[in-house]
Amino acid sequence: MSKKGFVILSLLCVVSLLTACNLPGQAKPTQDLFPTPNLTLTALFAPGGIPPTVTPPALVTATSGSVVVATTTPPAATATQAASATPTKVPPSATAVTRPGPAIKAAYLATAPKIDGDWGEWKTDAYPARFVVFGAGNWKNSDDLEGSFRVGWDNTYLYVAVKVLDDTYVQNATGAEIYKGDSIELLFDSDLWGDFAVRSLSNDDYQIGISAGKDKIGGATSAYLWYPSGKAGNLSDVKIAAVSSTGVYRVEFAIPWKTLGVTPASGGQFGFGLSISDDDKAGSKEQQSMVSNLEDRNFLDPGTWGTLTLTK
Repeated sequence: MSKKGFVILSLLCVVSLLTACNLPGQAKPTQDLFPTPNLTLTALFAPGGIPPTVTPPALVTATSGSVVVATTTPPAATATQAASATPTKVPPSATAVTRPGPAIKAAYLATAPKIDGDWGEWKTDAYPARFVVFGAGNWKNSDDLEGSFRVGWDNTYLYVAVKVLDDTYVQNATGAEIYKGDSIELLFDSDLWGDFAVRSLSNDDYQIGISAGKDKIGGATSAYLWYPSGKAGNLSDVKIAAVSSTGVYRVEFAIPWKTLGVTPASGGQFGFGLSISDDDKAGSKEQQSMVSNLEDRNFLDPGTWGTLTLTK
């Protein structure tokens, strides 16, 4: 190669080196720090875009005056949850729970029974009331006192039919004292699940007495409410009828649901107990004995009552 050709080649190399470097005053090339926007949004919103090792932030629902509990997954709504600030009280376990007393079913009656003391139209199950829960020393045998009963319902009334074996009928009392003569007692918890575990009476617990007649069966019948004590008094809106035969009397009565503070529906459940008092001393006012469908009856403790279920 000639000397002139070498010089030209050297100049070309210098020019190439200069153009490969940043000249003074020339902006530096911007680095591509972000991925393509479309790809970024796709990754963010695509299913599974959040890496499996990342825990989503806790979801917190605040309610006025309540303790806020954070959970990573909101609990699924259930039929027992109410849309209110006051939590709905539910049975203490997820499985079916009943009180220790007997389970009773009340059948829906498409045609209301005629309240006349006649059991002929009743086709529902009969339940016994033969546990002696008071005055065992005065109770002689089933002829002295024993009972059975049936329960039905419609949208207006709770219906009860009672058959009583009793060799001597004595009822000389009225009003709050009817328990001192031959009579029927109904225990009813209108808010079973609201206070399921409460072992004392509250304003939703009812104790009602039914008299089949003063002086004689079918005489002046009456109903009396002892509890809630704030509502105590005669219940003139309860329908009652009674008939008798030798050693037996039958009573039918219908209690308006409004008296019990209940709007009935199939599947509804309530605390329930039925007992029968006996007095065999003519001219007296004395509760001598009592039989019940509740073996461990304590009218002050709804936890000893049974469970009534409305069926349809």
